[in-house]
Amino acid sequence: MTLLTTWPDSGPETVLRRTSDPGEIEAALAPLGVRYEQWPVRSDLPPEAGPQAVLAACADEVESLCSQEKFRTVDVVSLHPDGSADWADRARAAREKFLAEHTHEDDDEVRFFVSGAGVFYLHVGDAVHAVYCEKGDLLGVPKGTAHWFDMGSRPSFTAIRFFHEEDGWIGSFTGSDIALRFPDFDALRAGHTRGGV
Repeated sequence: MTLLTTWPDSGPETVLRRTSDPGEIEAALAPLGVRYEQWPVRSDLPPEAGPQAVLAACADEVESLCSQEKFRTVDVVSLHPDGSADWADRARAAREKFLAEHTHEDDDEVRFFVSGAGVFYLHVGDAVHAVYCEKGDLLGVPKGTAHWFDMGSRPSFTAIRFFHEEDGWIGSFTGSDIALRFPDFDALRAGHTRGGV
């Protein structure tokens, strides 16, 4: 279940909004220029499905979005526990890459979650909006929006990424430590499971 939590950017002591209602989430994010949609869930697609199988399963939605938004590059990123000796190190390195606040000056950040979960934190004006995304969620963060992403201490997700530019993911880090002051993926997930944060 998707969850949107909004706090003042001064810290998470006050919750300004907390909702799992898709209509409320879409309405809250739209004024920020953030695209939020729910696409059909592919229950027959296993989490370990390869990129070609993922893109084939979602071909209609991918083609429609690429046509609407003129995306030039589409790929699949996936990280699931695989039992290998170096998995924990790879997972930690992947997580740390996205945990610091950054922007993308040349492209939007658009992701569709095919499986698993992750949290996008959007720092807009004087608020931080944490969007806990799960299977079936599409989130589009406009270029220039300060944000960070957390996949948790045991990442498990597959996502389709959409790019207008062929260079793919290029982040400009703000140097802020704001991400350290807010609940991470694991804390949000635990609160989401319990029904509170």
